[in-house]
Amino acid sequence: MMTVYDFTGSGNGYKVCLLMMQLGLPFKRVECDILKGETRTPEFLKKNPNGRIPTLELEDGTFLCESDAILWYLARGTRFVPDDAYDQARALQWMFFEQYDHEPNIAVARFLLEYMPNPERYADRMPGLHERGHEALAVMETHLAGGCDYFAGSRLSIADFALYGYTHVAGEGGFDLDRYPAVQAWIARVASEPGHILITA
Repeated sequence: MMTVYDFTGSGNGYKVCLLMMQLGLPFKRVECDILKGETRTPEFLKKNPNGRIPTLELEDGTFLCESDAILWYLARGTRFVPDDAYDQARALQWMFFEQYDHEPNIAVARFLLEYMPNPERYADRMPGLHERGHEALAVMETHLAGGCDYFAGSRLSIADFALYGYTHVAGEGGFDLDRYPAVQAWIARVASEPGHILITA
C-alpha cells in the first residue's frame, strides 16, 4: 500500500488524495504538521530532501515528491490523462500554470490568513497576493467561459485536479469567487464526481 505524507488543509496534498480516491487506490495517510516543523526533521528529509508535503511513498519504499509529478505518476494509463498528445501537453500547460501563477498567490494568501497566528502581520503582503491571484482566476474564467467544461480535453483530467485543490477554497484566502461564474460551475462539476472528498477529510 502507498503512503501519503500530508498536512490537513494543504491543497497540494488534498489533490493527490482526491485523485487516489477517484482511482480507487488504497493508501495510508500520515499527518505531518508543517507548523511544528515535522517535515524538517532528519527522518523526514531522508524521504524528501526538500522537506515538503505531499510526499508519496511507493510500495517498494521509494519516494516521489512534488504534487503535480505525483498526479502524473498515479494517473498514467488512466482516464485522467488525455489520450491525445496535444491534450496531454495542455494538461501539463495548466499544471505548470497552477504551480507558477496560481498556487504561489492563492495558496499563500489562504495559508497566511487561515494557518498563521496573528495574520494581520501579513496585511502588507495581501494586496499583491490578491492582485496576482485574481489574475490567475481570470485566466481560468476566460478558458472556461469560452465553452470548455474542463482544462485539458473534454473530460476531467489531472489538470483539473491540480487546479481544483486550491481554487475551491480560494475564498479562505480572501478571494471572491462570485466574480468567476464559470469557475464556480467547474468547481461544482468536479465536486459532483464519484469519490469526491472534502479537503479536511
